[in-house]
Amino acid sequence: MLELVIISTLNGVLYGMLLFLMASGLTLIFSMMGVLNFAHASFYMLGAFFGYQISRFAGFWVGLVVAPVVVGGIGALVERYGLRNVHRHGHVPELLFTFGLAYVIEEVVQMVWGKLPVDYRVPAILDFPAFTVFGTNYPAYKLFMLVISVVIFIALLAVLTRTRVGLIIQAALTHPNMVAMLGHDVPKVFMLVFGVGTGLAAVAGVIAGPALVTQANMAGLLGPILFVVVVVGGLGSLTGAFAASLLIGLVQTFAISLDVSVASVLQAVGIDAAPSGGVLGDLWNVTIAQVGPIIPYLLLVLVLIARPTGLLGNREA
Repeated sequence: MLELVIISTLNGVLYGMLLFLMASGLTLIFSMMGVLNFAHASFYMLGAFFGYQISRFAGFWVGLVVAPVVVGGIGALVERYGLRNVHRHGHVPELLFTFGLAYVIEEVVQMVWGKLPVDYRVPAILDFPAFTVFGTNYPAYKLFMLVISVVIFIALLAVLTRTRVGLIIQAALTHPNMVAMLGHDVPKVFMLVFGVGTGLAAVAGVIAGPALVTQANMAGLLGPILFVVVVVGGLGSLTGAFAASLLIGLVQTFAISLDVSVASVLQAVGIDAAPSGGVLGDLWNVTIAQVGPIIPYLLLVLVLIARPTGLLGNREA
């Protein structure tokens, strides 16, 4: 039991930090601009493929620096020449714009790199077990992902709350006219925020690419869970996204590791009762591991019912 708790906790924290790496940029964009970017996971995918391509010629570390800059630049151009024109028509056109953009990016990725996974590998300097727990080796690369996630969280929080740039960015959303009268270029501020947000998604892609599978449908696989993280944590709350990432990572990891059902629990306490058959009979034998993937979405529904602003947010979803 102790082995299950320790290993599941480690895996849950690591998975949660990976979720935060991807969700931090989405949270930043929404908190500053009020834009729910459906294409965010696609920028994460672009980061992974750009990182892979650059690493083939210049190594992983060059890709870790260059790929987010390139993707962030693409994101800034998308805001400047696409999203800014749509923004004045309201949130529904924004959602449709980013929804269509996600499909465009996926098709482009498939045309360039194909549908099969690419051979994106962990850098040799981090390709070793960091420590061993109950016979299970933990890769140093996953600890690297954990450290990067914590550093990004602290850096973003410090920039947004402790620096003049962060205060200008926050004020530009709530009081854009006042900020403009003080001499700041509000449209450029929004473009900068969108570029930084997509760049953060690319950082997550470059780092997660070697640990997960880098393929053309990776945005579709992880995109929905990002919105669960952002909404559960509270739209626009960086601290909430951090807490929700950890919560969902731990809940999903523990759920997948628990191979128990209602029938097995009752049998363990000496009760041998079960429905005769049908749907109830099937549900009687369903294990927690089998329903693990849907638990985050169930949590999303419950949080929205009990607290529409999310756990630490101040805006209604």
